[in-house]
Amino acid sequence: MRALTVLPLKRGSLSVTDVPEPEPGAGDLLVDGIAVGVCGTDKEIAAGDYGWAPPGRDRLVIGHESLGRVREAPSGSGFSPGDLVVGVVRRPDPVPCGACAHGEFDMCRNGRYTERGIKELDGYAARSWTVEAAYAVTLDPRLAEVGVLMEPTTVVAKAWDQIEKVGGRAWFEPRRVLVTGAGPIGLLAAMLGVQRGLDVHVLDRVSDGPKPRLVADLGATYHHDGLDAAVADGVPDIVIEATGVSQLVLGAMANNAAYGVVCLTGVSSSGRHVQVDAGALNRDIVLENDAIIGSVNANLGHYAAAAKALATADLSWLERLITRRVPLERYEDAFTPHPDDVKVAITLDD
Repeated sequence: MRALTVLPLKRGSLSVTDVPEPEPGAGDLLVDGIAVGVCGTDKEIAAGDYGWAPPGRDRLVIGHESLGRVREAPSGSGFSPGDLVVGVVRRPDPVPCGACAHGEFDMCRNGRYTERGIKELDGYAARSWTVEAAYAVTLDPRLAEVGVLMEPTTVVAKAWDQIEKVGGRAWFEPRRVLVTGAGPIGLLAAMLGVQRGLDVHVLDRVSDGPKPRLVADLGATYHHDGLDAAVADGVPDIVIEATGVSQLVLGAMANNAAYGVVCLTGVSSSGRHVQVDAGALNRDIVLENDAIIGSVNANLGHYAAAAKALATADLSWLERLITRRVPLERYEDAFTPHPDDVKVAITLDD
């Protein structure tokens, strides 16, 4: 069987290789792969920045943004052949820590979790794969062309869940939201904001191409003239930062309403230095009761919320998020950026 694999920590080792056909264990689904999404994490693994192969193996099957169709399902699993499914990425640590023991493995406190396609478990970039029924989620059949967006949607579903929990520590009635970054995470975060009936603003650096149109068609407002211009008509109650750009991270903390919530979802590169008046920033955060939170990954509850959000979204809008589809054997093209890329998917069923 063909799969996209890598030698972790070795740049240039990404290739399509032959791997054994998957053998489902008790309680596992056997799934025919439809597609996987390509994100920054996949590119970093391909560049040799990180990644861990399964124990006793040299190569790792990558791909964590999954989409497939059930071929075989055990009796009583709740799944049937033909179901459209995605596989959950993270698994709880074997100890487990307190968070993992309560089903919140996205909040693992000791770092001993494993992740499909990233850390010690093969991913989903294969013609077929298996997944435990307990870590599979059914999608609405109408999402067959766009279900690969499920995993990034879980990330923003968690971000919104965390924002609402933090805001709920006192009276919280947000109206204006600023999302920094119009990549897949930023656009999906904006979509969930619009679904909540909020006044959503999105900041990115490009002035043309698909991103401004996608934002406008959501009913949100697009900005490309910098952070100051984006908040000139009103500071946001909520900021979702989805770029990891250091200046925007700091700017988001300094440009929100009193009792605001800033959720950081972008991962910054280390080794970059910026000057900041830390005292003034601290003073504003404290005196305005602001909250700064980081959010990554998702648990089963967030997968359920994401599936609901996608099922109620405008299907034609979701289809436009996937700007390129690349066959598995031409995977290199999926890892080569194009100017108008939003989300690139590798097809597995060609």
